[in-house]
Amino acid sequence: MDITKVICFVKEKLKNEKTGHDFYHGQRVAHLARQLYLQDNPTADLASRKIGIIQATGYLHDTIDEKICSNPATVIQQIKVVLKQAKFTELEIQDILFTMQHMSFSKNIGHHYQLPLSGRYVQDADRLESLGAIGIARAFTYGGLHGIDIYNPKIKPEKLISHDQYRKHTETTINHFYEKLFQLEDTMNTLGGKKEAHKRTEFMHKFVDQFMAEWNV
Repeated sequence: MDITKVICFVKEKLKNEKTGHDFYHGQRVAHLARQLYLQDNPTADLASRKIGIIQATGYLHDTIDEKICSNPATVIQQIKVVLKQAKFTELEIQDILFTMQHMSFSKNIGHHYQLPLSGRYVQDADRLESLGAIGIARAFTYGGLHGIDIYNPKIKPEKLISHDQYRKHTETTINHFYEKLFQLEDTMNTLGGKKEAHKRTEFMHKFVDQFMAEWNV
């Protein structure tokens, strides 16, 4: 497998991305997913196909994200071509695309999709990217670019019950912590993911507590 072809494709697709779903996010997800897999499988061959699948999925996952991609069907066809050129098999391509299309938080509100083993590591890594210091930075970057209030005490957090409600309800960035980010720790698939999510979530709680203390001065 030639992962460099995947990397070049993602760099081109996401070169103008400014919402926190850029190439470097994909790169971090790929590296973190690989790290989580090796924690569980310390004797794994570093050149194994499983690791190649994990890395490719991590790099590619946001190229079809509905928040930044207006034509996912077209991009999926392009991804199939790139993965074939990179020597992935048809079954491996199916696994990668299934994970990409079903791993997001919004797709799993009200229905939990069972991902392939490789996809569970990528999903954990992607959710870890929404937590901790980087998660805080990404949340406020996305909110600012979409005109979302930092905080408004008149707008209360909602319990998320569906994909459409999640996408359409009135939110603030601080509410986003309560509605989604603080919930992610409980959705982790892997032991390493759970441990890191707990650490990053504690950091975010301290940040929000300090934010509210300063707001209420």
